[in-house]
Order: sequence, then structure tokens, then C-alpha cells
Amino acid sequence: MNLFAVDAADRLMLDVAADSLTAAGGIDSRLGRGGRVAVIDDGYGALTLGAIAAHDLHGVRVHQDLLTGELALANNARIVGFTDRFTTHELGPELLGDVRVVLWRLPRALSGLAETAEAIARFAAPEVEVFAGGRDKYLTPAMNEVLAESFGSVRASRGRQKSRILLASDPKSIGEPRFPVRNRLDDRDLDVVAHGAAFSGPRLDIGTRFLLDYLERMKPDARDAIDLGCGTGILAAALAKARPGIRVTATDQSAAAVASTRATAAANGVADRITVLQDDAMSSAPDNSADLVLCNPPFHVGAAVHTGSAIKMFQQTGRVLRPGGELWTVYNTHLNYRGVMERMVGKTDVMGRNRKFTVTRSVRGLHDAEQ
Repeated sequence: MNLFAVDAADRLMLDVAADSLTAAGGIDSRLGRGGRVAVIDDGYGALTLGAIAAHDLHGVRVHQDLLTGELALANNARIVGFTDRFTTHELGPELLGDVRVVLWRLPRALSGLAETAEAIARFAAPEVEVFAGGRDKYLTPAMNEVLAESFGSVRASRGRQKSRILLASDPKSIGEPRFPVRNRLDDRDLDVVAHGAAFSGPRLDIGTRFLLDYLERMKPDARDAIDLGCGTGILAAALAKARPGIRVTATDQSAAAVASTRATAAANGVADRITVLQDDAMSSAPDNSADLVLCNPPFHVGAAVHTGSAIKMFQQTGRVLRPGGELWTVYNTHLNYRGVMERMVGKTDVMGRNRKFTVTRSVRGLHDAEQ
């Protein structure tokens, strides 16, 4: 699968929003020059940098859920000399306060769509115009319905090059926030807290459930553990509750996942033993710093199968584990990651398999550590 820094949906959004972006780039008595445009989930920066270049914008406010997108935007802005034209923010009033124009790449998860739409309606200016775009194959009628919960006017643009925009305006009065959502998993004695864009929401996905069945067998003398790609923090919280002496670091590149994991750790009374970091495949973790890594790796980018993220995770695990350290992984059996983990981590054994998933244990040996 090829990943593209800009596509037809980005170009369509910039074209359709052109007049509104020009108007928003003028002088405001309260905000000064600019400061009235927000860009959400921009991928690699095409919307932010394209709008700045075409309309001479200043003070563009940006939110990226994925750290990789944030880093890509920063690097591309450095190349074209626009690093001083935008600022990055969490989803909330600093991002959206008094904003008049929002450019937004639509997420696949309806829950993520709902949380962001609510935030725009709550904090942006009453006259805000939202240009929310994507490729036709990822758009569904349910997206219009979700947007209509937060906006009085929702309509679709004409399509172009298999892309389309949902245009939303007239924000509704929003009551109590619906997110994050909390769910009790009685059979696991866990409370899960999830923001809209977090994988699997407040539910226990079937892969993680299968991996949890092996919790007692995971390296019993482990002192330092990592929940790699933590999602809502279920694995981190379950491990911390089961082993009071262990220290857990939970990492994910999604801002929604990091916020969810912090809330899940607090809800289960283990926040003092779980450190949560937004990181790209634990790239900031020191060499030889963990005894145990738990991982339910992602295998999609958008709607397409893409295993590059998982392979990067395994590669980093081989660096971070101490000799004798263990990686426990659950993955869709058809992906057959065992050989990759053998090469990148160490001796890998299948510990369990059901109709859909495989659980493996990889052990980093002394020879692996010396390579």
C-alpha cells in the first residue's frame, strides 16, 4: 500500500473553502491578523500548508490525533518556511475558540466524528463553517447524521475525483459532553474510559481479550513493562492491577488513546504506577529498559491493510527489551508475524490460537542483545 502526503480530497477542500479562508485571513480586532482558521487531522500537512500558502494565513490552529501527522506537518513546514504560521493544540477551546473556518479530514470512527463535531459546536464562533472531507469510499450516510447532531445545516458538496466534502454550519447548543465514555467490564474487574477516536471505544476488543487470558503466564519476575499501542489502556491497567510491584509504561501515537489510557488508569486506581506517553512505536524508550512488552498491533491505515506499523513496533521491541525479556503479541492469524518477530526480537513460540487470533511469546536472548 502507498501512503500519499496529499490527495484529491485535500485539493477539493482547499478549493471549496477558498473564499471562506480568504475572509478568515483578515484582521480581527481581538485576534489580530488571522487566528480564525483551525485544521483537524491533516495527515501530512497538505491542508495547513496549502491554506497558508494560498491565502497568506497566520495563526492557523492545528490538531492532529496521530503523532506521526504532527511530526510530518512540522517537518514539511520547516522545508517551506512556514513554522511560524501555525500552532498545535489539543482538541478543545484553545484550538477552536472563536474559530470561523474548520478544515477537517473526516475520521472513519463515528465516535471520533461525534466528539470532534461536539467540540467545534461548543467552542467555535456561531458563524463557523466546517469543511469536512474525505475519499468517497470512506464516507457513509451515517456521517451526515452524526454531524447533524451538532449542526443545524449539513450538506454534501459535489464530488470530484472520488472525493467529497460535508459542509456543516449553524452550530447547535451543546449540553453535557458525551465523551469520554466509561464502561465497566465486570468479568475482568476493569473500568474502561474512552475518547471518541480511541480504538474499539470503551469495549474490550476480541484480540485484547484473548491476550488477557495469558496475563498470568507473562514473565513473572518482570519489573518494567510496556503496553505498546495502548489504545484505551486495558492491558496496562489489567497488568498493573494483577501485579502491584510492576511499573508500566503505556504508549500510543494517538492523542485520544493517550487521554483514554490516563483516564482508564485513574478509574482503576493504578495511575501512580502507569506512565502514559504519546510516542511513535516507543521510539523514545531507552535500549534494554523493559522486561515485558505487551502488544496488540494495528494492521490498518484507513480502511486498507498495512502492516508497516506492526513491523516497526517489533523492531523497536527488539531494541528496548532486556536480555531474557518477553514480547507477548496477539495478531490476526493470517498476517503470520511469527517469522518477523523471530528476526527482530528473538525465539518466538505460539502460545495460543483460536479461530481468528494467534498469541505468541518472543524472548530476547543474550545473542540477540549483542547484535
